[in-house]
Amino acid sequence: MATGRNHRPATSRSRGIPEATVARLPLYLRALTALSERSVPTVSSEELAAAAGVNSAKLRKDFSYLGSYGTRGVGYDVEYLVYQISRELGLTQDWPVVIVGIGNLGAALANYGGFASRGFRVAALIDADPSLAGRPVAGIAVQHTDELETIISENGVSIGVIATPAGAAQQVCDRLVAAGITSILNFAPTVLSVPEGVDVRKVDLSIELQILAFHEQRKAGEEPHGEDEGAAHPVAPPAATVTKRPAATSAKRPESGPDGDVPAVMPA
Repeated sequence: MATGRNHRPATSRSRGIPEATVARLPLYLRALTALSERSVPTVSSEELAAAAGVNSAKLRKDFSYLGSYGTRGVGYDVEYLVYQISRELGLTQDWPVVIVGIGNLGAALANYGGFASRGFRVAALIDADPSLAGRPVAGIAVQHTDELETIISENGVSIGVIATPAGAAQQVCDRLVAAGITSILNFAPTVLSVPEGVDVRKVDLSIELQILAFHEQRKAGEEPHGEDEGAAHPVAPPAATVTKRPAATSAKRPESGPDGDVPAVMPA
């Protein structure tokens, strides 16, 4: 089976697919997979859009980037769309992943069964705590951070997951990048600086909760105490963002947030 590092398909960037469309492809794939499991052969754009939580016009536009237009009066072939989207997302390959930071969150991620079914193989679990070395988590022995570079090289890893406290995240990120990692999923509550060509997706549960609190406040028609009436209240940006910054030896690293693990949850 091909590995992520050595066999890369034409990417969505080279095909000219907008980032917003790329972000919706996993939603379509999840809905299509559920239909496939129920042996549903075809689906209309309206039905699929409702299942994915988007409008049908946007869905049809997104699929046009894939060269898939469906058949009038019939809809889209479910199995073919699953294949198309999986291929576009690179899920027809084997993507070895390392998880760094095996606290509550890291252990939960290691135990998440959805990775394997979506083309991601957890190749290694890494932690700085010597007492964890050799301890099995989800059937995989934890390895010490001293072995990080060797592990990445031997397994051909190009995707790293950071689940460390905020204070350790940037140092871990720097080592991952130096070892050849080009994509990072960051669960640490801090912003990472990376060189050009390295993609970072940030997942911050506290930001999501703050956004929900904002909407709950709006529903209740309440104004925050201690604020002038009519003052603008900023809304936190979406949690998952792509960070790309030019490499610069003199660049100042962003300040880290408070240390501590993010509460353990299972990915969607």
